[in-house]
Amino acid sequence: MTIAGHPWEWDEPEWRGQVGRVRAGRRLVPEHWPGGAKVAVALSFDSDHETIPLRDKEFSPCQLSQGEYGSRAGVPRVLRLLAEHGITATFFVPAVSALLHPGDIAAFVDGGHEVALHGWIHERNTALPPGVERELTLRSADTLERLAGARPVGLRTPSWDFSADTLDVIRELGLRYDSSLMADDEPYEVLADGEPTGLVEIPVEWIRDDAPFFPRDPTRPAMAPRQVLEIWRDEFDAAYAEGGVFQVTMPPHVIGHRSRFVALRALVEHIAGHDGVWYGSHAEVADWVLGRSGGESATYTAGS
Repeated sequence: MTIAGHPWEWDEPEWRGQVGRVRAGRRLVPEHWPGGAKVAVALSFDSDHETIPLRDKEFSPCQLSQGEYGSRAGVPRVLRLLAEHGITATFFVPAVSALLHPGDIAAFVDGGHEVALHGWIHERNTALPPGVERELTLRSADTLERLAGARPVGLRTPSWDFSADTLDVIRELGLRYDSSLMADDEPYEVLADGEPTGLVEIPVEWIRDDAPFFPRDPTRPAMAPRQVLEIWRDEFDAAYAEGGVFQVTMPPHVIGHRSRFVALRALVEHIAGHDGVWYGSHAEVADWVLGRSGGESATYTAGS
C-alpha cells in the first residue's frame, strides 16, 4: 500500500495507519525460564550459502564459492561447537540452500536443532510482485518439511525484509513465531492493525548479527572479531541481569571463518561461566514465553 503525496503532506490518520499495521503488543517475558534458569540464550544461524549471489544473478564461481564455504567449512565448525557445549540452536535455511546441501539439513536434525524458514532464494520480499511471496513461502515450507521431516513453525524473512504481505502469509501458514522485527529486546506478541495475533516475535537486531561487522564486499571495512565479541558479551550480560533473552544471528559463511569463529567460541565460553543459563531453539523460546507471560494483550489504535 502506498500513500500519495509527500510524507509532510499526509494527514495524521494516514501516517498513524502505516505505523499501526504491524506493531509490538504485550511483552512476553516469563517469571522464569526452564529449570529455573535466569536467562534464555537463542543462537541462530542463517544458512544462506550460495543463495545471496544467486538472488543477485551473480554467477561467478568466486562469488558462489564464498557461499559454498558456509556449508563446507562453516557448518561443521558450528555443529562441533554446539555439540561440545550441548547447545540447541535454530538454523534458518532458504529452501534453495537446503536443496543444494541436504546433508546440512540432516546434520541439523541429527544434532537436535530446529530448521526454520528463511525464504526460497533469499529473495527481497518488498521487491516481489503481488502474490509471489506467498507462493515462495509455501513452497519453501513444503521443501523444508520434506528434507527435515517436520513442518517449520517459524520464519525469518530474508534480510529481515518484512513486507506488507508477510504477516498474512505467516498467519495462513499457522506459524508460531517470527524473528524478523526489532521493536524490543525481549519477545513480544505481534499486533495486526491494533489487534493481538497470538504470534510471538523473537526480535533481531543488526548489532547482534555478524554480517554488518564482516561484510562480503572487500572494499568495506570490517571489524576485528574480538571487538564484535565485546559487543555481544555486553548484550548477553545485560540480558542476564534483566532475566530476558539473548538472541544472536550468525550465517555460517560469515562466522565460520577461523579468525571470526574465535569470537563465537569465546562468547559461548563467556556464557558458560554463568549459572542459570538455558539454551533454547527459537521455537522453544516462543512456546515457553507464550504460555507463561502475564498481562493483557496490548492493542494499538490510530489515536494512541
